Amino acid sequence: MLHLFSNPLPVGSLAPDFTLTDDTGQSVTLSALRGRNVVLIFYPGDETYVCTKQLCAFRDHWPDLEARNAVAFGVNPADQARHARFRSHHNLPFPLLVDRGRCVALLYHASGLIIKRSVYLIGPDGIIRYAARGNPSPTEVLKAAV
Repeated sequence: MLHLFSNPLPVGSLAPDFTLTDDTGQSVTLSALRGRNVVLIFYPGDETYVCTKQLCAFRDHWPDLEARNAVAFGVNPADQARHARFRSHHNLPFPLLVDRGRCVALLYHASGLIIKRSVYLIGPDGIIRYAARGNPSPTEVLKAAV
């Protein structure tokens, strides 16, 4: 099921664990990041207007993320090489995860006909503290950080 009309996962629920490869070929496992706030940004495509603006907004607020003990990851199905070019082109300080087959997007109700723009903040305990569709500001997302 593609969760065509679904809402994001509810705040207060345990974030589904996953392991994905990033744009450098490194594996990233959500549960290994316990103790940190984790921002997941599900976005439809690299080098598209709104996606670029959204990820660059998080880049521009990187000191705020670091101050809140947060790490961020962009997530979509593009391959490692495409992600690496996009990340380099825009000097993104955070990894882009390869979600081939949209498996993680499905777990997070962020997959439909295309990836549904969705942002999550997962607390240090693995609990979802923020979940929204669209393009919320990094400041709004980080208000949920603990």
